[in-house]
Amino acid sequence: MDNLLVIGIILVLMIVLLLSGMYIHSVLFASGIIGLILLEGFDILPGLLGNEPFNRVASYTLTTIPLFVLMAQFILHSGMVQDIFYIVHKVSKGKNSLLGVLTLIIGGMLGAVSGSGTATSASLGQVAIPELRKHGYSGPLAGAIAASGGSLSGIIPPSIILILYGVATETAVGSLFIGAFIPGIITMFVFILVMLVYYRFERSNSTVSIMEAELASTVLAEPVEETRKIPTIRLFIVSFIAFLIVLVIFGGIYSGMFTPTEAGAVGAFIGLLAALSLGKVNLGFFTKSLVETVRLTGMVMIIMIGAQIFGRFVSLSLLPRKLITLIEPIMDSPVLVLIAISVVLFIMFMFIEGAAVILMSIPVILPIIQELQVDILWFGVFIAVICTIGLLTPPVGLSVYAVAGVSGIRSSEIFKVAMVFAIVAMIFVCTLMIVFPGLATWLPGLMN
Repeated sequence: MDNLLVIGIILVLMIVLLLSGMYIHSVLFASGIIGLILLEGFDILPGLLGNEPFNRVASYTLTTIPLFVLMAQFILHSGMVQDIFYIVHKVSKGKNSLLGVLTLIIGGMLGAVSGSGTATSASLGQVAIPELRKHGYSGPLAGAIAASGGSLSGIIPPSIILILYGVATETAVGSLFIGAFIPGIITMFVFILVMLVYYRFERSNSTVSIMEAELASTVLAEPVEETRKIPTIRLFIVSFIAFLIVLVIFGGIYSGMFTPTEAGAVGAFIGLLAALSLGKVNLGFFTKSLVETVRLTGMVMIIMIGAQIFGRFVSLSLLPRKLITLIEPIMDSPVLVLIAISVVLFIMFMFIEGAAVILMSIPVILPIIQELQVDILWFGVFIAVICTIGLLTPPVGLSVYAVAGVSGIRSSEIFKVAMVFAIVAMIFVCTLMIVFPGLATWLPGLMN
């Protein structure tokens, strides 16, 4: 069967399967298998379904994922998020706009110690939204702030997106982590600027009605300050542990003291010590942490197997070569090609989970990037920025849904504001990275 016809059939099949609600790993697996049968016949299946799926996931680099996920679970179940936000609440007392700024900064810090955008967003949604609304933020803006803060884990290391990209392209994960540091900070500051402008706009236009202001004082939970008093020694322990984990991840990897896998193991151990020192360790603590770690790691592995089979179909169909031929008129202008790729990826991240987008798009896009002679490390960080933004966009903005689920605010209302954050960050951060590629390559170039 003609390659172009097969590609068309598989694209239609993928769209139908996605719209039917099938899990993304099943969509990738089914599309890849059917595409390979149409191209090569049934004889290709024994070799494809033999040892290759195991070899795909039996990678030392991938051990980074369960270790960082386990670290995230220890931190989240130790109650550190609530304690850190209590500190934020105390510091920003009487300064409404500062509360929003510090919430986003805490989101970035939590991203650096958890790597889980959904978990961080949900945690911020629980502890931050009641205080934000009490201090004059509308429900949708408070929800967008929590979702944006949580989404920063897509770019601020340790990011599972960066780990998967490193595995798929054989790029050093440690270099990707260090390269993402500056773009991650820039993305956080863009979110802060958007939040400040939006907050001032709301206040000047009296967007928050009297009724909503009254609701904000009682919604969801009592203010953090009134619900409990946290001992100073506990706040000191929490602050020290958070600083230590960030130091281990960035300092250890940058100095060459740890590999990313070793940094994940040390971080998980420090997270466990933190939970012990805070008195949170019991059978339920271990059960919830381990079950969630196995669930998330298993999900990633299954997606990788499906993506590997789909990637084989993409290679045999010669789709990358056909795309290079199609865009040949603009290949002399790498900027135009990168803009086109970022728009396509942005749309994909709107509809498909981030890890799946990375694994299914790399076989198609990587040959184009190599043809353009674009730095592979830079492109990985660039994709992570787009993924961070995709966590805020409908219809599959996971950070927004996580916040909506724990706050009771309608996701459609949060999306209206979160889209502003996403569009501004997409334009500003991506443009800066294209114009100044050293933002992602300078620090890795200084590594030992």
